[in-house]
Amino acid sequence: MNHKMLELAIHKLGKEFDSLDLTFHKMENAKEGDVTSYWPGPPEDDILVCVFQGTYIHEPFHRQDFFFINYAYDRDYHTLCGRPDNLITVNENECYIGQPYSGYGIRCDYETESTIIGILIKRDTFFKQYLPTLYTDAELFRFFVEPQKNRLSEEYLILPVTKDHAIRTILELMVMEYADRQEDTQAVLKAMLRTLFLEIARRYRLENTRIAPATPAERIMQYMQDHSDIVTLKDIAEHFSYNPNYVSALLRRETGRTFSEILLEKRMERAVLLLENTTLSIEEISAMLGYTNHSNFYKAFREYYHASPRDYTRR
Repeated sequence: MNHKMLELAIHKLGKEFDSLDLTFHKMENAKEGDVTSYWPGPPEDDILVCVFQGTYIHEPFHRQDFFFINYAYDRDYHTLCGRPDNLITVNENECYIGQPYSGYGIRCDYETESTIIGILIKRDTFFKQYLPTLYTDAELFRFFVEPQKNRLSEEYLILPVTKDHAIRTILELMVMEYADRQEDTQAVLKAMLRTLFLEIARRYRLENTRIAPATPAERIMQYMQDHSDIVTLKDIAEHFSYNPNYVSALLRRETGRTFSEILLEKRMERAVLLLENTTLSIEEISAMLGYTNHSNFYKAFREYYHASPRDYTRR
């Protein structure tokens, strides 16, 4: 990587930071003093790359209507997280990932310059193009989806990243691309962002290693939870080096249910999560859940919940 070009790109976006529309607006039906910021980039853009580079910034505690990733590129910084009274430190080389409406507010007051790289993603773009990338980690998937129904979410995610990690490299490449914007820049950024989310998911798994389920049945159930869009009985047998008949009998003995019944439960749980908390269409949701035929999804949903997907969301 050309470090001189990178330095110039960071400096250029740092200069552009003050021109972003970071106006804070009063929120409807919210607590006294709650404010929000709206998409600060060009309306036609789905991804915005910005850089704060300075010694002082003091944002009010606010919410926003987009997803964002802030990376402490050079020096630590302080921020209000989730609540107006929760001031934490984001250490150098840590990524702070925020959801729409999660409370936030950067606070820097240093004698030397601090640099923060920000990646902003429109909600609809995230749901349609990047949520499937995170499907195979149930906990991370829920982090990005479930709180959308709560406009006063207190959730946030911090991931430590080393200086030689791919996440940092991808962010640097996105900065360089956005600083020298071309006609196809949004397409290039979208491809980079998909890789970035894959690396974030991998890093998240390393930092949040779950306690391994104790029994074979529990391990199989966890695997089904994480791969409910594509998993088959044959897949499980190959993954765990079991005979398919053994897997089927084990699940029936330990849970009292068949493989198909358990898989349906996992899929329907995710279906409700997506219906209630995203802007995805029913057709998009059915495809994400692994249904190649939309009518099969409608039928399965109605039989499971005794209501159509649309009627269920109106309850």
